[in-house]
Amino acid sequence: MQRHSVSSPNLRTLLACAKVVSKIAIMLSVLVMCTVLSAAAIELPGGPPVGMDYLAYDGANHRVWVPAGNTGSVDVVNTTTRKIVRLNGFPTIPSPRPGRPNMGPSSAAVGEKDVWIGNRGDNNLCSFDRRTLKKRACVPLLSMPDGLAFVAATGELWATTPRDKSIAIVDVNRKPPVPPTFIKLEGSPEGYAVDGIRGVFYTNLEDKDKTLAIDIRTHKVAAIWSPGCGAEGPRGLSLDGARRLLFVACTDGVVTLDLAREGKIVSRLKTGAGVDNIDYFPPRSLLYIASGKDAKLTIARVGDDGTLTVIAAVPTADGARNPVVDGVGTAYVSDSHGGKLIVIEPPTP
Repeated sequence: MQRHSVSSPNLRTLLACAKVVSKIAIMLSVLVMCTVLSAAAIELPGGPPVGMDYLAYDGANHRVWVPAGNTGSVDVVNTTTRKIVRLNGFPTIPSPRPGRPNMGPSSAAVGEKDVWIGNRGDNNLCSFDRRTLKKRACVPLLSMPDGLAFVAATGELWATTPRDKSIAIVDVNRKPPVPPTFIKLEGSPEGYAVDGIRGVFYTNLEDKDKTLAIDIRTHKVAAIWSPGCGAEGPRGLSLDGARRLLFVACTDGVVTLDLAREGKIVSRLKTGAGVDNIDYFPPRSLLYIASGKDAKLTIARVGDDGTLTVIAAVPTADGARNPVVDGVGTAYVSDSHGGKLIVIEPPTP
């Protein structure tokens, strides 16, 4: 048998080639992980700061609704022209936390004909015509609203009220809407997602590190899972109803629960500190996670099995969080400190 040996020059050539290949692989990895996306800013009136929490997108009218807390207004942004219509006159109250801006309108939910606004300034839920923006009815709550969701299957508005450890439910099909009913919980609800086809409302118990599934007709808790977010608890939620995947935001990233497998955790992604609410773009299976303390937006692709893979990480601003995604996958990230929305175009397919 003839033996072949590699001479020193050939070995050096091979090693040089390996280094080149390694560098190319690293460069390709960086390009994938740090895709350069187009970003812009929309300055909001009345700030800075402009206190923002839950935003909402109205696809039929191409508008992002921005409850602008301390300014006592809601800014309605046309996603085509980027022009703003301002709805004024919302009451505000001082924040219980020293040095923080006043509290006012903080959440929005898009209904069939109206957009509903939750106001921490007076504990009211008020509706506005989706097309004309004309104010309609208001419903008072007994406690300060946090998250707000429209449940189309029952024609109800569900508002998380963490100070009372409850969810307030308003039948908005009635004219005028009737006083709310309540679901009492064993902890403070935070975040929401709605599966209208299966009739399930999802929320977290932030202080218990639990995620709940609630039957929207019986108002009974149907399932409880542990997302493993730790002492700071889970925050926002998003849902891929077709694939039965529930995305739970932790303060440092997100986990995927497989609902078809009894809520089993199938993926966990660390994205940086300061995560609150998240959003999902089903047409391209993209999940948007803003890490406020690390000042970046992470965009992850969701595999069929729920696996999360980062495809872009975009610098934002200190404290920027709670992205909402429009009909083409553009993200609007709330920068409360800067008094603006950071607009980030979607990655190329």
